[in-house]
Parts: sequence; structure tokens; C-alpha cells
Amino acid sequence: MERLQRIRHLIIDMDGVLWRGKRPMEGLTDFFDFLRRHEIRFILATNNASRSRDDYVAQLARFGVAVRPEEVLPSCDATALYLRRIASPGARVLVIGEQALRAALAEAGFQVVDEEHADFVVVGLDWGLTYEKLARAARAIWNGARFIGTNPDPVWPGEDGLYPGNGATLAFLERATGVTPVVVGKPEPLMFQIAMERMGAAPETTAVIGDQLPTDILGGKRAGLLTILVLSGATTPERLAESSIQPDLVFADIRSLTAAWEETLRVHPSRASEV
Repeated sequence: MERLQRIRHLIIDMDGVLWRGKRPMEGLTDFFDFLRRHEIRFILATNNASRSRDDYVAQLARFGVAVRPEEVLPSCDATALYLRRIASPGARVLVIGEQALRAALAEAGFQVVDEEHADFVVVGLDWGLTYEKLARAARAIWNGARFIGTNPDPVWPGEDGLYPGNGATLAFLERATGVTPVVVGKPEPLMFQIAMERMGAAPETTAVIGDQLPTDILGGKRAGLLTILVLSGATTPERLAESSIQPDLVFADIRSLTAAWEETLRVHPSRASEV
């Protein structure tokens, strides 16, 4: 637990960590009170590109937690920020995805188009996905457009079971075109880098909190960060025991994490103030 003493920055997943389905996790408000009280900065980072940061701010407000839009980083925003680094202003972007992704790219200054004459193809989860959309994207990539994916998730959990995720769409286009996409979301390093830059964080003072071994924990390890798994979401103790991906710390949920962290700082208050 002593490793928690040096942590001043957090990259936190949301679904399965802060809430499950439509219900907040027990201890949610206490967790954020703890972070504010100890001036621990955070970014709430999610691979979901279908919802905007304002959607998440509103959801947390309903749960009694106030966060600022700049403290939320969905993969649609991370993708737009990445494109601003590599693309010319006003570049034409063919989008497969929901309105949140299209809006993030337009807000970043790109021309969002639905035709194959494009500079980039950006692919996120699309509830209206059709063969024609896939064909247009493939033709654009064949014509030289750079291929970007918001996240690599092969599936995602719905209330009535699993659904194919954005990774399945990326795999379709990769197989058709022979071009491997640049992926922004977890576990790739880009999203972690963007989150840390936003906080002004260094790896040695940053931890990742998540419920998914192949995204949150693997990505955190690749980025050289302390990794904290909570067992309140996708990962069961049995899956953890069987996995080759092992976190640095494991807690049942954010309530138990908060209690352990509070106790660590109580026992070593001087060390906490020196961080």
C-alpha cells in the first residue's frame, strides 16, 4: 500500500469502476471527496466514443458528483486531439460512428464527410453500421486515407449480454484493405499520454484504476504506471487468477480502495505531504 503515497494523478475508468449499469458504486461520493481533499488530480478516461464528455458530467451529477468537462476523456475526444497533432487544419475525415465522435472531430476543426474522398477514416462504434458505410470506408483507405480507430474493444457488455465492439469493425476493414489502423483508446499508449499531458503528470506519480485487465491494466503497465484493479466490474477473482496480466494492487471496489488509501496517508502523513 505504500506505493499509493506517491500517487498525485489518476487515470480512472468509469463503467465498472464508478458505476455499474445505471447504479453508482457504493462509496462513490466519498471517493471523489477524498481526491479533492488530498488534491489528487484525475482524468476519467473511457474507450466509449459514443458519448460526449458533457454526457458523463451530467451522469456523475445525477450521482451527486461534480466534475469538470476537462476532467473527462472519452475516446472520441482523445481521437480528435490525436488528429489535431498529425493532420492539417480542415482535413476531410470520413467517420463511422455516433454523433459524439462526429461532433468532437468537427469541434476540432475537421471537415466531417460521408464520402470516400477523404484524408482520414475514423472508426468508432456505430449503431447504424451498414455494408455501404464499410464499403465507403474501405474505398477511402484504398485511395490513401489514413485509418484511425477510436478503440480496439472486440465486444462490450450490454444489459442483455455481449455486443460486437469497435474492434470487430476495425478487423473487418483491416482484413478488407490490408491496412492496420492506428488505435487511440486503451490499451494503446496514446490515450494515457493525452490524459497525463492534460494533468501535467509524470509516470512515477500516476496510477490507473480500472476493472478490465486487457485494457485498463495492460495499458497502464505499457505506460509504466501503477495499476489498480477493482473487482466491481468485468474482472472476477477467477479471471484474475487465470490471467497473465496482473495488476500492482487489487481492491474489491472504490470504497475499499478509498479506505486503504486513507489509512496509508494517516499512518504516513509526512510522506504524503512530501509527494
